[in-house]
Amino acid sequence: MTAQPPRPTARLDADAGLVSGEAVVLDVRVARLGSRVLALLIDVVVQILLALVLAASAILAIAALVEAGLMVQPELAVGRGAQTVGVVLVLIGYPVLCETVNHGRSVGKLAVGLRVVRDDGGPVGFRQAATRALVGVAVEWPGLVLPLLTWVATATVMLTDARGRRLGDLAAGTLVIHDRSPSATGYRPRIAPALVGWARTLDLTRLDDGLALDVRQLLSRGPWMVGPARERLAAALWAEVAAVTSPPPPPGLPEWAYLEAVLSERHRRTRHRLARSRSAAATLWPELLPDAGPAYSDEPAGAEPGPTLRPAAPAVATGRHVPTPSSDPTLPALPAPAAGSSAPPPRRSRSGLPAESEWSGEPYR
Repeated sequence: MTAQPPRPTARLDADAGLVSGEAVVLDVRVARLGSRVLALLIDVVVQILLALVLAASAILAIAALVEAGLMVQPELAVGRGAQTVGVVLVLIGYPVLCETVNHGRSVGKLAVGLRVVRDDGGPVGFRQAATRALVGVAVEWPGLVLPLLTWVATATVMLTDARGRRLGDLAAGTLVIHDRSPSATGYRPRIAPALVGWARTLDLTRLDDGLALDVRQLLSRGPWMVGPARERLAAALWAEVAAVTSPPPPPGLPEWAYLEAVLSERHRRTRHRLARSRSAAATLWPELLPDAGPAYSDEPAGAEPGPTLRPAAPAVATGRHVPTPSSDPTLPALPAPAAGSSAPPPRRSRSGLPAESEWSGEPYR
């Protein structure tokens, strides 16, 4: 197999570029400026509440010391010392403790769905959390050194960095990712109405699972691929698919439309086989599938309905159901055996049943 579609590089749901130790690319998104500012605003509110709690606690503690006679009157040095300790606890202790204990998530990041991780995707430790907090307090937020200039520099770095990292992330070797991925339904192939009739006549016996998976990956990732690259890959894959399928398609449509038609027909036949197996199991053992509904139908819009699937019934010896005129009135009567002959009657032709290439138990025929 030579036509393997490349991994998209501009997908919104996989732009962190993290690779696990088993050389598997992790589909995670990096946090950009908007989500990080929202998490920061929530953390600022929490820090303000924490500062108010610490200030009230300090005032009550000093008043208790004065009342107990351990302090004649509140001293300015004591107040400044308590203020310094409170600022350190709020601006540095809060983010370091949260990110170290809560696996890289502060209250704001937890609410927005963000997480701080190392550049290699591992969890952050005390060293990384402390470095981020110290650099953040000094030059980012609140920015004790040239606040306005450092704010502009931080926003510029975050907007230009490929992973959306700030100065603290660059110093600590970390990045912020989205902890919650957006939910999305899996790719489901569709078929053009003009190709329905051709797809029903396809022989898919030699179309193996590996080639079908390559086609599925190309079609599911096609919207994130550049047009010429997608067309080249589609043409290369179609050459391989056309070599193992027949009949040839009608002319006039692009290769990716033919590939989607082949994949959709393969999907439809698979679902029908599963529906037949389910209905047979429900008939033989109703207690195993008490809620078995009608057989699945995946007919495309505008297509003529296929033959109705009947639930299987157990036979005496083989467990298979052989239609007979008594069980199916639509079948022609079998010829009577010759007089004095003990040979069984000849088997009826399958011309009255659905086409064997479409409904037999053989794979993808």
